[in-house]
Amino acid sequence: MSRVLIAPSILAADFSCLRDEITAVDAAGADMIHIDVMDGHFVPNISIGPAVIQKLRPHTGKPFDVHLMIAPVDPYLEEFAAAGADIITAHPEAGPHFHRTIQAVRKLGKRAGAALNPSTHESAIEYVLDDLDLVLVMSVNPGFGGQGFIDSQLRKIEALRRAIDRRGLSTILEVDGGVNEGNASTILAAGATALVAGSAIFSRGEARYAETIRALRGETV
Repeated sequence: MSRVLIAPSILAADFSCLRDEITAVDAAGADMIHIDVMDGHFVPNISIGPAVIQKLRPHTGKPFDVHLMIAPVDPYLEEFAAAGADIITAHPEAGPHFHRTIQAVRKLGKRAGAALNPSTHESAIEYVLDDLDLVLVMSVNPGFGGQGFIDSQLRKIEALRRAIDRRGLSTILEVDGGVNEGNASTILAAGATALVAGSAIFSRGEARYAETIRALRGETV
């Protein structure tokens, strides 16, 4: 099995020192930096925009895994790409033509992802799966950190794993929401290849970032 990718979500980091938090999880072994962008419309919260991402970009060489929880999403793709996003993930519900959204991300030279809310069936991306670099299963309702994992999403992860394998794709299957050391192994067993973790990492304190990242991967601590 390939190495499990760990993407710390900076939504749970200390916003007063984001640069330091990012460099700390980078040094601790993070594979990607997960950045949640919320508009207070598509989801009931507001987080950060491209200006902040642009300021953070010089402080790590790790890919920026940018999850856009905004609608409409298409008018902002170019701005987030220019700010330094490496992977741009959008929701099928965030615009009228999701295939066009994916094409736009690819045209900008970025990897394209699709995010599925807990109530969104995996069939929503059946006809674009071959065009995706990443599928993000939301295992909480998007908008706030610190929520508990929704167990029904394990069936969705399993279904997506089968679909990806059946087509012989190398698509990253990422899970975000309530991921912690207690359930990571179950999520990985269902077929996930990447884990987003916010509170599980940042609430432990910088001294334990590396230990937590290794534990999420299932490595010996």
